[in-house]
Amino acid sequence: MPGRRRESPLKNPSRAYIALGLEGSANKLGAGVIKHAVDGSTEVLSNVRHTYITPPGEGFLPRDTAQHHREWALTVIKDAVAKAKITMHDLDCICYTKGPGMGAPLQSVALVARTLSLLYEKPLVGVNHCVGHIEMGRQVTGAQNPVVLYVSGGNTQVIAYSRQCYRIFGETLDIAVGNCLDRFARVINLSNDPSPGYNIEQEAKKGKRLVPLPYTTKGMDVSLSGILTSIEAYTSDRRYRAQGEPDEESDDLIRPADLCFSLQETVFSMLVEITERAMAHIGSREVLIVGGVGCNERLQEMMGIMAQERGGSVFATDERFCIDNGIMIAQAGLLSYRMGYQTPLAKSTCTQRFRTDEVHVAWRP
Repeated sequence: MPGRRRESPLKNPSRAYIALGLEGSANKLGAGVIKHAVDGSTEVLSNVRHTYITPPGEGFLPRDTAQHHREWALTVIKDAVAKAKITMHDLDCICYTKGPGMGAPLQSVALVARTLSLLYEKPLVGVNHCVGHIEMGRQVTGAQNPVVLYVSGGNTQVIAYSRQCYRIFGETLDIAVGNCLDRFARVINLSNDPSPGYNIEQEAKKGKRLVPLPYTTKGMDVSLSGILTSIEAYTSDRRYRAQGEPDEESDDLIRPADLCFSLQETVFSMLVEITERAMAHIGSREVLIVGGVGCNERLQEMMGIMAQERGGSVFATDERFCIDNGIMIAQAGLLSYRMGYQTPLAKSTCTQRFRTDEVHVAWRP
């Protein structure tokens, strides 16, 4: 909100700080190295990621995903350190995702972080996954005090900062938007490579028909499970054509591309609506879109139209930083570390439920 600008509690460091970030809350295993220089600048030294991809029509189970992370952890970390042109002894701290996320994958990465901490005698910093997305988004885009739309496979939240806390203005009441898109992609047998959401987006570009779907905003919150049920029901409709035969020109036919188009338009309209309400409430003219679904160009376009009508602007990042990655964990973790925060080994656990508004954002005024 407008008012007196307060001085940042985070001062320029007297020396350079380097952190390793480890992310593995879902099917992406990431490791990244970040550097905070004495002039206050931030440099991404490396950002390596490996994705666990399942066959079309299948999701990823926690046990199998955790096994993937265990198998690839050393390769990904070694690659990240080599690309950063440092050694493990150069690190000031090791940051890992404490939560939220899938239990087994989180535990696998936390175990790796603890092991490295003990081997190289480096302090640990547990990081909130959502705050990692926000801080990396702010760093990359330069957004000052935006309303944040955080949209991913496991989270859907509208967030704004106030008094050293990221306050949640609205969120999903059931499933996340990324989970909704991914599950429908499995229903129509789209590939999981590179991601179901990306393939939904490409299919939607070919859609021409907007089918009726529930529009379920509940105040500042949204509900997506009913929309998923409704869109799935269309695949059993007699008008549905799974292959979308080009020789059938009837206006009454429903094709997969039409359903992808309709799902995106309806759900994204709901997200734009609740984001605009939050902007009006706090008097902000900036929107920052973070999370894996934030890569979606149609969502960015719709949000841009709304922001432009309000005299504002939209900030978003590309897939290097939108999709889960280790560098965002390193960024948020190093900010915490520079404010004096460390995670004792005895408390270096992880949790599947770790809300954004539970974090003390000590580095912001």
